[in-house]
Amino acid sequence: MESPPSSPETFSPLSPAADSHAARSAAPVWHTVVLLILVIALSLLSAHSKHRLPAAHSRTLLYLPTIFLEWLILGYVVFGLRRRRVTLRELTGGRWSSGYALLSDFFVAAGFWLAAAVVLGLIGSAIGLGHANHLADTRQKLGFLAPRSSWEIGIFLALSASAGFCEEIIFRGYLQRQFAAWTHRAWAGVILQAVAFGAAHGYEGLARMFLIAIFGAMFGALALARHSLRPGMLAHFLHDAIAGLVLRHLVR
Repeated sequence: MESPPSSPETFSPLSPAADSHAARSAAPVWHTVVLLILVIALSLLSAHSKHRLPAAHSRTLLYLPTIFLEWLILGYVVFGLRRRRVTLRELTGGRWSSGYALLSDFFVAAGFWLAAAVVLGLIGSAIGLGHANHLADTRQKLGFLAPRSSWEIGIFLALSASAGFCEEIIFRGYLQRQFAAWTHRAWAGVILQAVAFGAAHGYEGLARMFLIAIFGAMFGALALARHSLRPGMLAHFLHDAIAGLVLRHLVR
């Protein structure tokens, strides 16, 4: 018979006590294994099919199904959470209690994004992603993602918001907690979910997948430091939205 859930402060990997207490898993093992298989399969599929979209309205045909898929996977995660009677509020650290709390998280998110941009820029340059030829390579490999029209920009921003909300729950909430529970170490949860996050971006290529894994680890550390996914959700949205608009400028 399964014992009643502990308080979030006792077992959540977002808690500072996560390394001194055995974190309680958020879902059954089989549920996480199926999710990881799905994430890897979708990553491999995206790596092989990114240039096969029809020319007309191709970005709309990419954005809308991706938004649907983000929420579908989140729905699967929620299904697993309910098996252990874990709520999304527990996983995310709760809602904003006031406008001041929202503003505070926004400034944390903006500062985190700026710091992460510097760190990732330096690492990217060190592994050869900052040179002019790699900028051309970025246009070639990721140009298909860039919004062109005002309509596409609007849908892309909706996609960025969906990614910020859904992916932070999936990776920094659910998977980070699962890995922390299995290893009994919060830092291991951060690293393992970051590896999964990098592996989920097959369409980016191996070098950028490595960079994305580092970015995922930084997001995981932010979640631990703030005991909340909210700043990470805002920073994730900011990053994807700004990256899309910059890419739009590069492919003009």
